[in-house]
Amino acid sequence: MKKIFNYILAFCKNFYSLTTLFFITWIAFVDSNDLFLQIQLASKEKILENERRFYQDKILQVKNEKTNLDNNMNQLEKIAREKYFMKKENEDVYIIIK
Repeated sequence: MKKIFNYILAFCKNFYSLTTLFFITWIAFVDSNDLFLQIQLASKEKILENERRFYQDKILQVKNEKTNLDNNMNQLEKIAREKYFMKKENEDVYIIIK
């Protein structure tokens, strides 16, 4: 027990040790960009990165659908009829809701 007390006393007498301890405490808890804020920002960054990947995939999917619709008129007609309920002049459209 006495060895530990002497070690702590020697540590407290050293100016560089106290300065380093003060600096670490200041950065971790008191500063405006403290440790807790950095952890919070890192988690928010991960969420935003996942959203960015999701939207990039969606953009790629929409671009592929657009090129498919531009090249294939049958696909364009199918989408117009199913999604937007369009019809030819001599047709009747019945919508069945389950």
